[in-house]
Amino acid sequence: MYQSLINKEKKVAVVGLGYVGLPLALELAAHMDVIGFDINSKRIAMMQRKEDPSKEVDADMFANRSILFTDDVNVLKEASFFIVTVPTPVDDHKVPDLTPLQKASETVGKVLKKGDYVVYESTTYPGCTEDDCMPILEQFSGLKGKVDFKLGYSPERINPGDKHHTLSNTVKIVSGCSDESLQEIAAVYESVVKVGVHRAPNIKVAEAGKIIENAQRDLNISLMNELSIIFDRIGINTFDVVEAAGTKWNFHKYTPGLVGGHCIGVDPYYLTYKAQQLGYNSKVIASGRFVNDEMPRYVAKKIIQHIIKNAPSAANAKVLVLGATFKENVSDIRNSKVADMVRELLEYNVAVDFVDPHADAEEVKHEYGLNLAAEIGKGYDAIVLAVAHNPYKDFSEEYLSSIANEKALFADLKGIYRNKISKLKYWSL
Repeated sequence: MYQSLINKEKKVAVVGLGYVGLPLALELAAHMDVIGFDINSKRIAMMQRKEDPSKEVDADMFANRSILFTDDVNVLKEASFFIVTVPTPVDDHKVPDLTPLQKASETVGKVLKKGDYVVYESTTYPGCTEDDCMPILEQFSGLKGKVDFKLGYSPERINPGDKHHTLSNTVKIVSGCSDESLQEIAAVYESVVKVGVHRAPNIKVAEAGKIIENAQRDLNISLMNELSIIFDRIGINTFDVVEAAGTKWNFHKYTPGLVGGHCIGVDPYYLTYKAQQLGYNSKVIASGRFVNDEMPRYVAKKIIQHIIKNAPSAANAKVLVLGATFKENVSDIRNSKVADMVRELLEYNVAVDFVDPHADAEEVKHEYGLNLAAEIGKGYDAIVLAVAHNPYKDFSEEYLSSIANEKALFADLKGIYRNKISKLKYWSL
């Protein structure tokens, strides 16, 4: 298969062109003929104009690439190697929502031929690729999985906003349903991942390897969040404590914060869901998720407590929230815990100016029912630095004071302005 792709006798199709799929498709298109497929025609039109809807890929990355962007399922019939990179969210009850993965499997199943390969990159629980996705491929293709077509899993390791850890310089986990398929899949990824790949012994190990990457980070951050609540009651700064503890050679420097996004804030639920299916109720992982999910409410409560004690008129209080995306310097608003915090503030009937230089106002309105303010105003009783976008890192205290009322709170959730604020009441996690 690999040699046929390199010789351009066969084509690769990347199904789902978000922050994971598009960079992968473009890298592969430097070596092979690629079909970039997405159901969103608006996004396809942007990519045809060499624009990345996620604002992660520069225009020059589209140059000299053998790629066709399309939302036409019929075009997928030309492909022989399919890579599925669709989202794997949870629903309102924190239960895995496999709808995008199921729909993508249906689409691929309808065009699948004998001898084809299907590789999934979407983060999910161990067993999903073989137990949930393969039967759909079989149903819609009429073919037998692992016999008529080969199956594999290679979890994405894209870090949005990170220009240092990229697809090409980050080791990629690969797996296949047989030794032969593993070698073919590994060869395809080795063509774009310059530092090499890790061959997992089977698909379930690859799935599990990915999901514990994010579960581990989630647990470490939940520990720091719980410590921040304790240290706040003691009256010491968590970032000062981490700095002190960090002088020990084996201490890992995690910091507190709002844990959102489509990875760390979601993936642990896939693992606890699978554990429940197997008759085990997770304790440590579930506890970490509970702590992190409660942080927006905790932060909002701290802000309201300050307003009640210090604002000239609590009934007419006004709060500025800086940042709406799930992390700094990206446009992605999915599972934004900042939005949850804003909703909590609004429950107390305070006015909130919600701003972000990267987020799309229409998307924020559609996803959360919240309005982004066009610009920063004045007369705030609290200023919340929620996301460390570059434009928010260099505010002078004079500027912050000029837009705030006397005795206003500066809630620095990222600890960026620690030891730099004296005129405003300073608080951080």
